[in-house]
Amino acid sequence: MLVVDDDHALRERLARALATRGYHVRTASDAPSAIALAKEESPEFAVVDLRMPGPSGLELIAELKALDSATRIVVLTGYGSIATAVEAIKRGATHYVPKPADVDTILAGFDEGQGAPSEDLSAPSLARAEWEHINRVLADCDGNVSEAARRLGIHRRSLQRKLQKYPPNR
Repeated sequence: MLVVDDDHALRERLARALATRGYHVRTASDAPSAIALAKEESPEFAVVDLRMPGPSGLELIAELKALDSATRIVVLTGYGSIATAVEAIKRGATHYVPKPADVDTILAGFDEGQGAPSEDLSAPSLARAEWEHINRVLADCDGNVSEAARRLGIHRRSLQRKLQKYPPNR
């Protein structure tokens, strides 16, 4: 099993939990390290974070599948959206799991193998799409609200009000 995530604490905690369930686990913090490990020994399973410095998890999926088409990949992300879920599946992921997720949920993703995420793929509401976009831009700005507001073309205080709300239901 290969676990690829740039968050050190999450990566190591997940690796320990998988090891206690009997998996031989190797970890990587980015796509180039993961590819190097996969070239040494092709993993049967891989858990890949979507957003990492350098090449994204989507790019890594394609590279892992090119090395071994039998590798089953679960994408784990804190920035989930229907568009990225569909793209991950198109590139060869077995399943798409939003963070936070427990080990049992991740392992169940390997068994699903139907090639489609479990969540509803209907179009999100406009409010949900706006919320996802705002959080994506904020993440791109490393949490800097002023910079995110500038990129979104809204006042900083308006952005702060929007961020205080819970995500809208689909």
